[in-house]
Amino acid sequence: MSTAAPSPEMETLKSKLKTTWEAGDFSEVAKHIETVAEEFVGRLDIKSGMKVLDVACGSGNLAIIAAQKGADTTGIDIAENLVESAKKRAETAGLDIKFEQGDAEALPYEDNTFDVVMTMFGAMFAPRPDVIASELVRVCKPGGRIAMANWTPEGHAGQMFKLSGKFLPPPNMPPPVQWGVPAIVAERFGDEVTDLKTTKRLADMTFEYGPAEVVEHFRQYFGPTVMAFKAIAPENHEEFRSDTEALWTQNNTATDGTTNVKSEYLEVVAVKK
Repeated sequence: MSTAAPSPEMETLKSKLKTTWEAGDFSEVAKHIETVAEEFVGRLDIKSGMKVLDVACGSGNLAIIAAQKGADTTGIDIAENLVESAKKRAETAGLDIKFEQGDAEALPYEDNTFDVVMTMFGAMFAPRPDVIASELVRVCKPGGRIAMANWTPEGHAGQMFKLSGKFLPPPNMPPPVQWGVPAIVAERFGDEVTDLKTTKRLADMTFEYGPAEVVEHFRQYFGPTVMAFKAIAPENHEEFRSDTEALWTQNNTATDGTTNVKSEYLEVVAVKK
């Protein structure tokens, strides 16, 4: 596992990624996968008093559920606006959670600190997957668990990212959806973990309006979509919007004017040696 310091080019890329996730307001998108978060955390059997870390926590979906179970919970995210949103959610819920802005590739925690280190659709987007794997393992206690939820290349979210690549060159980094491929996950964690289990699951993404409105929702709130529309030539905007709507329509299981898409993800759970 690599722990090399980032090159100047990598620092530039990381800065761009931070800007991307601070664009829009991902907390508005995260509302639509709260049930998925509840199910994911529920399977981790978190107990009162456990020390739990939510990496790339966004607006706090996982961390809040863990804290409600009595865990001593910390959340960290690269996007300052999402950290602020998470803090407000915790305060409203009367929960004592430490949320802070920081880099998932350089976690500001001591080795062997947490009983559970978890991340949902978050750490997979960091540019250096070998460093992410190393950091998730490093801060986990021996015998503790590392849990990830990662979009697969074949699933709806993976198709969305592929569609963006039709209009824009992808950033110079391994595709995030590689974290949704079991063999690649196993290679990245290597012999640092044991009892590695990878399970393909479906995330229900539900909206009370049709696919056209869903696209506008993402265009307003989902950082990667916000930035894609900024970067794509204006004359291609309608094609991108139309293709994205077609994808949501194709994968929509609802027939009552609303949208329900089941997006495949890979659940990864491993034990630190």
